[in-house]
Amino acid sequence: MSRLVVVSNRIAPPDDKKAGAGGLAVGILGALKAAGGLWFGWSGEIGNADAPLKKVKRGNITWASFNLCEEDYEQYYLQFSNAVLWPAFHYRLDLVDFQRESWEGYARVNELLANKLKPLVEKDDILWIHDYHLLPFASECRKQGLHNRIGFFLHIPFPTPEVFNALPPHEELIEALCDYDLLGFQTENDRLAFLDCVASLTRLESKGKHQHQAFGKSFRTEVYPIGIEPEEIAQNAKGPLPPKLVQLKAELGNIKNIFSVERLDYSKGLPERFLAFEALLENYPQHHGKIRYTQIAPTSRGDVQAYQDIRHQLETEAGRINGKYGQLGWTPLYYLNQHFDRKLLMKVFRYAEVGLVTPLRDGMNLVAKEYVAAQDPANPGVLVLSKFAGAANELTSALIVNPYDRDDVASALDRALTMPLAERISRHSEMMEVICRNDINRWQERFVDDLKQVTPRSDASHLQQKVATFPKLA
Repeated sequence: MSRLVVVSNRIAPPDDKKAGAGGLAVGILGALKAAGGLWFGWSGEIGNADAPLKKVKRGNITWASFNLCEEDYEQYYLQFSNAVLWPAFHYRLDLVDFQRESWEGYARVNELLANKLKPLVEKDDILWIHDYHLLPFASECRKQGLHNRIGFFLHIPFPTPEVFNALPPHEELIEALCDYDLLGFQTENDRLAFLDCVASLTRLESKGKHQHQAFGKSFRTEVYPIGIEPEEIAQNAKGPLPPKLVQLKAELGNIKNIFSVERLDYSKGLPERFLAFEALLENYPQHHGKIRYTQIAPTSRGDVQAYQDIRHQLETEAGRINGKYGQLGWTPLYYLNQHFDRKLLMKVFRYAEVGLVTPLRDGMNLVAKEYVAAQDPANPGVLVLSKFAGAANELTSALIVNPYDRDDVASALDRALTMPLAERISRHSEMMEVICRNDINRWQERFVDDLKQVTPRSDASHLQQKVATFPKLA
């Protein structure tokens, strides 16, 4: 039986409870337990990069991690992954800071990781690579002589050619992606955007449903919307309240809570969200003194100027809005720039009448699904969701809004706050049906099953393929 080898930028070691808290770790571990195998990735540590791989084994799963030197961390991770690919893939070309050295570092680290992984890979293993940090990884594996089945899943959006082709190494990246046997995306729009980018650079041939050929390479594309563990979230949400939440409920009394949580990032539409809440207070004064908007946004990549700027902007806007609309005994907007335990947040979700999730662009946004799963089915809250989140394709019974239109969001918030119980129950039931059907285990099972169906690349066919060389910018 084939083993599964998972490669991601960071790994969640078995003894690191915090690292394993997210839904992705649950999905990956489920796939690894089913097949047995290896999870390979960066340890999160900087320095001592020449140290041997750190290996931990539990049952039929092995975790293998490596360190990065300071230069590789700066160029591969901070600069190219997070200051070039992240903003570009979220349609923010104005924030892209391309430097030749960072591209070279990104390519060098992908080659380094392929070198480190090769001795660990067995002939019949299947490889599942995750996210934008590792776009050229399959190409580097092919150059190392690995002909295994290699799949790739992109957790963030894939931009259209008008955006992607603005990146100086766009040709090299697209050709490298075609070295994967299976490419998975969150939405059909992302899948089509990728194919449009391929077609803008070379002849793209279709060989059946979602089977393609370009640059002399055959590959398949498919949509795999990532899910959550709804039962686990419901259990956490239903449990007894800690003293802090008991006190909070008492303080709120009959005040309805609009709740949002995500890391501090310009893709999340937080300034626009604050202005939409202000429009709610301005356009619907009947809610004054009766609602509270709580925004939790812990600092993310605090050493990047764009993130420092948005933090300052939010602090300024929160103070201005509270100064304009607040009353003695009533503060309309609570902005908390700190981290909270995930299990605690599930309980907060359950007692929030409105979940506000309005990113400007998002691959999926699992917070939207978690909010719905945490609700009391007999008295659920209402989800207000951006049309630009991948989750909007599945959670069609949410109140779908355009985050750039503050009056549209304000109107949806008013509707959510006044929605009758019967409608709330109906909408929640419809969304839960989708969430349970497309949970995290179905996500990983579909991808791995499809990857197993791929015919491994033979040595002969590999030699006929044109393998991209990195980097080759003029």
